[in-house]
Amino acid sequence: LRKFFLFRACLAKSDLSNDKKNALYIYRVEESVSSLSRVTRDSVKQYLQFRPDQSVLILHAKVAQKSYGNEKRFFCPPPCVYLYGTGWNLRQEHLKGLGESSCRLCGYMCLDSSPGPQADSFKLSFEEQTDKRMFACAKTLYISDTDKRKHFRLLLHLFHSGGQEIGSFQSGLIKVISKPSQKRQSMKNADLCISSGSRVSLFNRLRSQTVSTRYLAVEGEAFVASAREWTAFTLILVEDQQADHGDYSVCDSYICYGCVVQLVCTDSGVALPPMVIRKVNKQHACLDVDEPVSQLHKCAFQFRDSKHMYLCIANEKILQYQASPCPKETTRELLNDGSCWTIIGTEVMEYTFSESLACSPTTISPVPVIHGLELNGGGHVAMLELHGENFGPHLKVWFGNMEAETMFRSPRSLLCVVPDVSVFSGEWKWLRQPITVPLSLIRLDGLVYRSSFTFTYTPEHSASSQPSASTERTASSDLLIDTIHQEFTRTNFHLFMQS
Repeated sequence: LRKFFLFRACLAKSDLSNDKKNALYIYRVEESVSSLSRVTRDSVKQYLQFRPDQSVLILHAKVAQKSYGNEKRFFCPPPCVYLYGTGWNLRQEHLKGLGESSCRLCGYMCLDSSPGPQADSFKLSFEEQTDKRMFACAKTLYISDTDKRKHFRLLLHLFHSGGQEIGSFQSGLIKVISKPSQKRQSMKNADLCISSGSRVSLFNRLRSQTVSTRYLAVEGEAFVASAREWTAFTLILVEDQQADHGDYSVCDSYICYGCVVQLVCTDSGVALPPMVIRKVNKQHACLDVDEPVSQLHKCAFQFRDSKHMYLCIANEKILQYQASPCPKETTRELLNDGSCWTIIGTEVMEYTFSESLACSPTTISPVPVIHGLELNGGGHVAMLELHGENFGPHLKVWFGNMEAETMFRSPRSLLCVVPDVSVFSGEWKWLRQPITVPLSLIRLDGLVYRSSFTFTYTPEHSASSQPSASTERTASSDLLIDTIHQEFTRTNFHLFMQS
């Protein structure tokens, strides 16, 4: 109501005629009422069933080298953008129905200091891949030496060629470095060390030429060397006893040279065999170095179950290369150019939303992001606090298809009342099994922001300790509970009528 009064006050001060003012006010009321009426339990349930989402995925490196003078050090690997989800096709069909001359997806990517698309921005050209995802990469982005920041973010601006704005999306935080550190890393600069379980990218550059850069990537289930796309791999530290049994798990520690590691594709789960990571110095693999692996280090991967065999790139193929022992230095092995890789940490930012409950395509920004949950209290007075960013009073928290009473505290905090479990269990009975529902944020105009978080209701009473309890006994127990409940309700109803 406050918004409508403000809107009407602004109209009163305008130079429009009274008829136009009334028409605009009535249109605003009808548009808001029609959009709000679409957000019902049934409509949200239908959304959760079909998931007509639109997802934006930004893949980028965690560090970037600063350029000096006229030398432009382009970000390597280049930031990539993937768009996927059935909602993108629905949006384009809707715009065509409104008479848009062109619905082609367009975008710009720049540093967050740039106000908008300009000379230092990169225009993205999206192309459809075989898996129906739209792909684009910013090949010529860089940070100049006049920029004195230690950290920055990338900004992605998306819109349609017909002029329809989609929104702006941020990358993760990127650290600026001058050059790869050659000193032994310590805990003072642990942010430059690569830890087990983190995402990394590997690229190979022949004779330091930018045009010859090839990235380790996965196509289908095959490892390839690509000049355009790159894959983020989870780098796992493998313990010796795990490597013997083929059972690999993440160890909570930093990766050091001489350790056995495994590269696992974060998308498909395809993995390379266990390999020993070696430091590279002047095209030699150093076998006696055990210092932590740092960002943009030159390294090599020696196959654990074979002698002198290393992961190698040859044109667009990934092969094994047999290194030559150095006769004068037994702790070094001579490699070829294709066996020398540069390693760098990567990060992914994913935004998922849906316009299926909104009246028409609208601006997505600012996109709320949930970082964590905090549960306070329990039973009928449970409160859930959401920590994140870009929150506002126009957002409501939904547990599955049930709207929760939501209170806006700050742009980084939302508080809501946890709905009673009875709205999900259906019948009046004790909760025997956990019930997990997805958490979503829905804007007042019907725009849905899907999150990766869920909420689980756990049983207050533990199940019977007898694992062999029959289904027949459980059914009879439920019948007895329902009978007691009905009798209790009937008795109290008559007492109420008599009073």
